[in-house]
Amino acid sequence: MVSAAEQLAANLKFDTFKKAGELQQRLLFTLGALLVYRLGTFIPIPGIDTAMLAKLFENSNTVFGLLNVFSGGALSRSAIFLLNIMPYITASIIIQLLTSVLPTLEALRKEGESGRKQLNQYTRYLTVIIATVQATLTAKGLNSSALEPGWFFQLTTVISLVGGTMFLVWLGEQITARGIGNGSSLIIFAGIVAEMPTALARILEQGKNGILPPAVIIVLLVVMAGVITMVVFFERAQRRLTIQYPKRQIGNRMFQGDSSHLPLKLNASGVIPPIFASTLLYLPATAQQFMGSSSDEMSRLLALLGPGQPVHILFYIALIVFFSFFYTPIVIPPQETADNLKKYGGFIPGYRPGPRTAQYIEYVLNRITVIGAAYVSVVCILPEVLSYQMNAPFYFGGTSLLIVVSVTMDTVAQIQSHLLAHQYEGLIKKSKLNKGRSRR
Repeated sequence: MVSAAEQLAANLKFDTFKKAGELQQRLLFTLGALLVYRLGTFIPIPGIDTAMLAKLFENSNTVFGLLNVFSGGALSRSAIFLLNIMPYITASIIIQLLTSVLPTLEALRKEGESGRKQLNQYTRYLTVIIATVQATLTAKGLNSSALEPGWFFQLTTVISLVGGTMFLVWLGEQITARGIGNGSSLIIFAGIVAEMPTALARILEQGKNGILPPAVIIVLLVVMAGVITMVVFFERAQRRLTIQYPKRQIGNRMFQGDSSHLPLKLNASGVIPPIFASTLLYLPATAQQFMGSSSDEMSRLLALLGPGQPVHILFYIALIVFFSFFYTPIVIPPQETADNLKKYGGFIPGYRPGPRTAQYIEYVLNRITVIGAAYVSVVCILPEVLSYQMNAPFYFGGTSLLIVVSVTMDTVAQIQSHLLAHQYEGLIKKSKLNKGRSRR
């Protein structure tokens, strides 16, 4: 049965958007903030030789290539937003993991708004630490590409990079509070999307020059469209558990018990598994590039772990599956979900509230995570296999497409919710006006 909200959503028109002044202001603020971020990706670190730095990106099969995609090319341009907002993402994941382990942090999370603010403050402190470590290592690696190498260049680089990351953290929080969508996700989204036209133009230029056959370009475009369709389908897929609420007696009246659904996303872990898996797989190549030289054993290991190789694909799939099963219970804790249902009087028909309900939720999560992990593996592996087997520069990796489509869907959903709220307000005002007229 179609709900009232779904009926309103189906009847949304462009006139509703024109009348929603607050939504327009939020969209303009979001676009302005993303424009500021994009301009910052072109401000270089003081004293860097960009020509020498470009040699680091001749081989994109390292963490540098992955981070360069997420930073919108800021890494290859040695910009002050080189680290992007990834230290904050890492800190958020670490705090989330520690919350499920440390009772002190778990108690803070249950305190409500005040506890959430305290956890956010801890996340910012940890972000500064992670960004400082990464900036120090980056400064040492960039020292050979500096116009005047030395401790002063490294110090200014660390200050610039940490300051750039913390500015992006602040900017992301402003987007979340005053704009539309999740600010951190939108910043990563903007970095990926900003480089897509250049990548498409590069592919078409290679086809024009005869480097890439037209058939390969068509196959790449068809695969990209297919992957986007697959991501949309699976990201919207849910396993809904029926929740029943008992009958209630208020005064002399007996109210029938309501029923609702507990939606469990097929891919509850999101883009965390492919990001972690890619980072771990690219670490050996990154370490070898920092060291400059390697032994024969290291060279053979890097050849086996190279993108498109069978060993690389097997390890990639294994890591995605591992992180999917590891992170899903953190996003949707079965015991906590069962306790919340029991607290508000809800229960799953056929299962006793408490531990038995938690066991059933965990059982369902494990089953749908198998499908979710398989879907993420296909999305991430298919473009990579085509890229390296066809010897084609496929910028649009599975992880990038997964982030772009997921963030787009979430942002559109928030825009739709704002339009629905505005339409509800209009209906309420209209009904009050009609009541006032009828009294006259």
